Amino acid sequence: MRRARRRFKQPSRQDWLTTAVIGALTVPMAFVARDDGKVTDTLGWVLLAAMVLLTAWRRLYPLGALLALAPIQGLYHFLDNAPTAPVVASVVILYSLAVAGPRRRTFVVVPALLVLTLTMMMNVNVHQGLELVRTSGWILACTLLGEAVRVHRNYVGAIVERAERAERTREETAARRVAEERLRIARDLHDLLAHSITLIGIQTSVAAHVLNADPARLDRDTLAQALDGIADTCREARGELKRTLEVLRAEEDSGPPPGLGGLADLVRAAESAGATASLVVAADGEVPPAVGAAAYRIVQQGLTNAVQHAGPAVGVQVSVRLDEASSALLVDVVDEGSPAGDTATDRPPGFGLVGMRERARSVGGTVVAGPRADGPGFAVRAVLPCTGAAEPAGLDMGELAHD
Repeated sequence: MRRARRRFKQPSRQDWLTTAVIGALTVPMAFVARDDGKVTDTLGWVLLAAMVLLTAWRRLYPLGALLALAPIQGLYHFLDNAPTAPVVASVVILYSLAVAGPRRRTFVVVPALLVLTLTMMMNVNVHQGLELVRTSGWILACTLLGEAVRVHRNYVGAIVERAERAERTREETAARRVAEERLRIARDLHDLLAHSITLIGIQTSVAAHVLNADPARLDRDTLAQALDGIADTCREARGELKRTLEVLRAEEDSGPPPGLGGLADLVRAAESAGATASLVVAADGEVPPAVGAAAYRIVQQGLTNAVQHAGPAVGVQVSVRLDEASSALLVDVVDEGSPAGDTATDRPPGFGLVGMRERARSVGGTVVAGPRADGPGFAVRAVLPCTGAAEPAGLDMGELAHD
């Protein structure tokens, strides 16, 4: 019983206020005397009160309220009470049924009940039957009015829902763009600062090593070369940082993005840090700017990782090669690692490989990176499609080039 009472919805305060107004309009109509002088009796008042109370549940159970109203109103008229008294309650319940919908239920239930009631009234009292025929137009009019209100509400609700959906889509798009922009900024700053700071650290360690190795026989040329390398790296870092900030400030004249033309500078910077680097560019076709910029950043990160993991006292050998295959640019960065086997495996993982993969994925490409299979060292292969293909046909991404 308790669960049943919880499931049974209770009318709100607004429903009860509406019911009170309907009752106030119904009472005067029940005092109207018929032509023969008969007025509403006690049982008629009880039935009339029951019909008015049903309007409190008209919004919660519109069909149930109408089906309960029909027999009560039939008995009320059968007892020959004032015929116009139940009109207000009947019209309100019919209107609520039409507003609640659906349309098919409204246009089946209302005419069926109207025909059934009219048939019964004609058999019981022809005079009241004719009176019902006269008022049936108002019944149908209220039903059509409720249907019109329902259609209007659905139309307005659909417009509001579309507007809210569009607003949510705009907010999600803006949030996604902000996240993508933050990721791009983080990637650019990582590529720039990690490369420059690593080279500066290596060159500083070389200078410190020269000073501490044999102060009596100071190799001034090597020290000067290391210091000049630090100065050059600082200038390059400052220039790239300026270009990055100009892009972030959305200035029109921010210069072209780095491309294949800047690979030689990366190799020279790695050599200034003590590495032995070689560069082979076998790509004769025109490379899109976005693909060139991705290749530049991947090579930059590959050289940075090679120099950083080998350490300042080891002249690591790194080879960089760019080829074309199946309308794609192949980028290979292969190092031979540390001869002593010290590859700094105890270092905490960074964002270098993650940034490489994100760079490649931004142009529809892929990156495979891992230890070399034919010797010590590390190899990186990037496949960057120049025509929008995700991966060139016939290319085995499980094989790394070690030229």
